[in-house]
Amino acid sequence: MPNEPILIVDDNPMNLKLEKRLLEAEQYQVLTAKNAEETLKIFEYFYPRLVLMDFQLPGMDGVELTKKIRSNPKTKEVIILMVTSNDQQGDEAKAKAAGCDGYITKPIDTQALPKVVADYLRDGRGAGQSGKNT
Repeated sequence: MPNEPILIVDDNPMNLKLEKRLLEAEQYQVLTAKNAEETLKIFEYFYPRLVLMDFQLPGMDGVELTKKIRSNPKTKEVIILMVTSNDQQGDEAKAKAAGCDGYITKPIDTQALPKVVADYLRDGRGAGQSGKNT
């Protein structure tokens, strides 16, 4: 599925760089954002099929940003995978309740991430991926 548009939202520059490189190597069209404000601006002109959303962001966190994306008719169908390094009890439930389609824990498995993304893009929303420790 080359050229599929993907947005990566993460405030950690190293995570952004790693995830972007992994997905660009698979020929995806990738943009990045460091916070909710940048993300919402990007959504004004770029319509990703999938978003890798960091759980913890400065200001509005990934859960609230997901709710905001889901509330907009233009963006409500985007596939959102929550990515977190703090896999606390209840976080996955919060992500799912906000409207996330999947949940991925860090550190990122560099072999598995492109496959998980491809699976969600192919199968669409609710692909049934566990996503844990991807």
